[in-house]
Amino acid sequence: MLAVALFALVLCALLAAWLAYRFVQERRLRRRPYIAPAWRQQQSASPPDTAPAHRICLVGDLGAVATDGRDPVLNLLRRWLQEVGASGTVVLLGDNVYPVGLPPMGHPRREDAEHRLNIQLEVLRGFAGPVVFLSGNHDWNKGRPDGYEYLRAQEAYVRQHLPQALYLPENGCPGPVALPLANGLVLLVLNTQWWVQRGPRPFGPAHGCAATDTKQPFTQLADMLAQYHGQRIVVAGHHPLYSNAMHGGKFTVKQHVFPLTAAHKRAYVPLPLIGSLFPFYRRLVGAAEDMAHPPYRRMRRRLLDVLRQVPGIVYAAGHDHNLQYFLRRGVHYIVSGAGSKTSFVQAGGKAAFVHEHKGFFTLDYYADGQLWLHTWEPADTEGTRAAPVFSSALPVTAPAPAGSVG
Repeated sequence: MLAVALFALVLCALLAAWLAYRFVQERRLRRRPYIAPAWRQQQSASPPDTAPAHRICLVGDLGAVATDGRDPVLNLLRRWLQEVGASGTVVLLGDNVYPVGLPPMGHPRREDAEHRLNIQLEVLRGFAGPVVFLSGNHDWNKGRPDGYEYLRAQEAYVRQHLPQALYLPENGCPGPVALPLANGLVLLVLNTQWWVQRGPRPFGPAHGCAATDTKQPFTQLADMLAQYHGQRIVVAGHHPLYSNAMHGGKFTVKQHVFPLTAAHKRAYVPLPLIGSLFPFYRRLVGAAEDMAHPPYRRMRRRLLDVLRQVPGIVYAAGHDHNLQYFLRRGVHYIVSGAGSKTSFVQAGGKAAFVHEHKGFFTLDYYADGQLWLHTWEPADTEGTRAAPVFSSALPVTAPAPAGSVG
């Protein structure tokens, strides 16, 4: 009995020491930009003096934007749109309306959801370049069985109120869908929520979908990558394939000790030991929106197998509410989900850059073949751009064909 008590005491002491260490580390790095040592030297370099041939704005998770006209990210996005004009493309990476997307008419959340969506559409109205909407898990009613109805309602609303916008893939299909943006530059869009959605989802020609099973879209993506061989390719989906944040299994000390704050931010009920079960479960088994969850894990593995065949490709996602960049086996992975919320992101690991801050990433393609990744973060509610905390040329493996954007 005494041995059991001593073992429990030692276990508690070790856990307390680990939590204390993690807390100190988090306090030191929380909300500060992290740049991996190998990438710090590149921050002193400057992009070409010539204007980019094409620019892409990647902004995700705008669903909780302020509706009083003083939203910092929307105002910053407005500045970017005015600056680039027809030589740019804006891609909204899903979770466009929190908390459950666009509910049916008569639903108590419908009016507020329309208002939040209208605010975004108004900013995008008049932009001369392509506007591409993706859907995320929140747009599918947080993945609930009736989520397909919510998705179709939002798609129809966007098409009605901003006809020039593209909501891709259409009809909630998995994709991929190809959208050429400029000579030698193409965007491929995936509906990653399709693989993890509970309840009805569209299959086959009856819904206008090319895929008839869950594996076929990966073969179609590989075929598209071969079709556009030699061009610059950006693949966009809502769910990240690498992440140092919650959906990648990374949690704060607070979430270990006060796990109920995940449900309500003021639920500070201390549950040490027991509280750690929740983060460990999310990391090992996962909720439906986590990388560890079996359907997500299978989707991720198959996507990685396809993307790794094309070094130099860019995969962009939202989902986690922060800014992250990874370079893995020649492929660039971007997480740009800080459009309206921020959440903890762990420094280090496989990441080249992370920052817990509102904002978005942009990709600048140059005629000489260079590709630059920039952070755009607001300094105030008026959308003044803060000094970029990460601005770097990205390695481009495959040469672009003559006359392309690079």
